Amino acid sequence: MRPLVRAGGRDYWRCEDCRLSFLEPAQRLGRDAERAFYDTHRNAPDDPGYRRFLARIAEPLMQRLSGSAEGLDYGCGPGPALAAMLAEGGHRVACYDPYYCPDAAVLARDYDFITCTEVAEHFHDPAAEFVRLAGLLRPGGWLAVMTCFQTDDARFANWHYRRDPTHVVFYREETFAWLAGHLGWHLEVPAKDVALLRRPLLA
Repeated sequence: MRPLVRAGGRDYWRCEDCRLSFLEPAQRLGRDAERAFYDTHRNAPDDPGYRRFLARIAEPLMQRLSGSAEGLDYGCGPGPALAAMLAEGGHRVACYDPYYCPDAAVLARDYDFITCTEVAEHFHDPAAEFVRLAGLLRPGGWLAVMTCFQTDDARFANWHYRRDPTHVVFYREETFAWLAGHLGWHLEVPAKDVALLRRPLLA
């Protein structure tokens, strides 16, 4: 781990193993301030522009699902548009969000797929979160993540994604490659800022 940059009065670090960048933990927002910022988002499930945005992950994921699969929209937010789109595609989708849909019962089951859309950048403990998600996924299942991939370090300080005060961790494509290798999973990057990780079938 090494210092990456100080920007906007906040300090960022880089993991040399997986290439993850993250905010100094002591500088994160408190829970109430974080929730208040989330409440300013306006992502209606029937908004055509928002649905076009989510199609970047929904379409490649559904191309890889067979039959009526059972999934979890992890971090669904107050308006689970992605869950609605997947349900319209014939799949059954449970929802979980620590603020807006805190139903712990859905975390006691397993799934054919899990979506994590514009959520992973909020993880305070990404290693623990990905271990949790891996434990919820059935053999042969897909973990679909959409988050803005970090690329050029020289642009990091002025990057709009960094300036969101609730974004505390930033992934490169190499980060997901490292994660897939660490888990022994298969990685595909079918679209910009989309990572699909597949858990192998049992032998």
